[in-house]
Amino acid sequence: MSEVFLSHAPEDTAWATELATRLTAHGVQIFLDAWQLLPGDVVVHRLEAEIRAATTALVLISPASAASPRAHEEYAALATAGARGDLRFIPLLRGDVTVPPFAANRTWRDFRDLGAQEYDAKVAELAAVILGHAPDPATGHADSLAAALPAPPRPLTPPEEPGVVLCYAAADAAYGQALAAALRTAGLPTWSVGDLRPGDAHFWTIRQRLRYATAVVVLMSPQSQDSDDITRMILEGLLHDRPFFPVLLHGDRNYHLAHTWYLDARDGRLPGADHVALLRRLHDAHGEGRPLGPADILPAPLARPPVRAVRIPAVTSLDGLAHALRQGEWAHADLLTTSLLLEAAGRLDDGWLRARDARRVPSGVLAGIDALWAGHTHDRQGFTAQARTATVRGTRHAEFLTLSVACGWRGSETGGVPRSYREFTAAAGPGGRPGFYPTLRNPQTERFPDWYDQWTATVLATHLHFHHEGASR
Repeated sequence: MSEVFLSHAPEDTAWATELATRLTAHGVQIFLDAWQLLPGDVVVHRLEAEIRAATTALVLISPASAASPRAHEEYAALATAGARGDLRFIPLLRGDVTVPPFAANRTWRDFRDLGAQEYDAKVAELAAVILGHAPDPATGHADSLAAALPAPPRPLTPPEEPGVVLCYAAADAAYGQALAAALRTAGLPTWSVGDLRPGDAHFWTIRQRLRYATAVVVLMSPQSQDSDDITRMILEGLLHDRPFFPVLLHGDRNYHLAHTWYLDARDGRLPGADHVALLRRLHDAHGEGRPLGPADILPAPLARPPVRAVRIPAVTSLDGLAHALRQGEWAHADLLTTSLLLEAAGRLDDGWLRARDARRVPSGVLAGIDALWAGHTHDRQGFTAQARTATVRGTRHAEFLTLSVACGWRGSETGGVPRSYREFTAAAGPGGRPGFYPTLRNPQTERFPDWYDQWTATVLATHLHFHHEGASR
């Protein structure tokens, strides 16, 4: 049996044969129907046996394969095996095609419009990955990170070696690769999207790495601020209460990390020994299963003078919120809602709202947030849904207790609230109970002793302002 199954449409036999020949020259064992199928073979049974035996599937996606019933049947069998984890599933793009839904959450390889030298390099890299050799760092990045998908059904199991997760945009890859090399040289396990291998379920793998990250290093630049992928990685890290280590390369601080200390590296220097020691303390605390102590968290930015956070227009933030809600990413949408309100009130750097701060939030922003939550949840979520369960009319803690019980944030007025944001949202179940969202919790402030008081003030201030705006309309 062969270790690699090459699936293709009959019309692509010549191209597939050339690829198989090149890979064989690199030492890869290929099953290609034009080579191995013999007269008298029961084709379906032989193909099923080869799929079961293979460790890697190369799936050629082309205009011909899109119309090929046989290719579709093979895709279904291969996708099923890949979902079980028995098979690495690597889509290969050829011709005028886009990535189909069945391959959208896989790291693919793009063979479209390649010159002879580019083709040879792509084949060599593919062979190296199949054979378990490390790909060249210059070509080791995924050809693309697809748009976010709904939460995958596979559980997020721990990786073999949890470590520092490094997030950066493609424009910052040179610094990112140098930083990854420096951290590894210092003995810190480090992972980035550059370590994705063809066939990895990339969105699941990214979530897995962030779920178990010992620290999340985010390279901040205008390009990373504009990157939907980086935004989703930050939100996923916040969801899982991971400690962040932002590094400012260019421009302003990231909108979603405005209340987090950061390292100013605008001069291009890599983190020094003190900064690496901090990352090591975070890594060691994770490995020892102990909570982070005061020495592990710096309450103020590492940069002087401080750099302001980038300003995002409300319409752009509302678009991002709408996208998260369309995808069913409730916790991500919750975090985006909090950031949106803080930005509208000019309180991103502070991370919470007082009554006078909330009054600076334009009524259109409040109404827009409420309409989006209501529209995507059949009126089950949003400020109006929360007000139907308990109306806030003052700033006393008793008002917050009543609202928090009605929204399902706690079981009773004497009960506690989960300190972990992930546990807090997970207890609500898929979509949350009616009125659960938005919670307005801010994981960035929850490492500090007064986080609960700040959350209480933010919720009461926002609901009072919403109630006043509704009464005045």
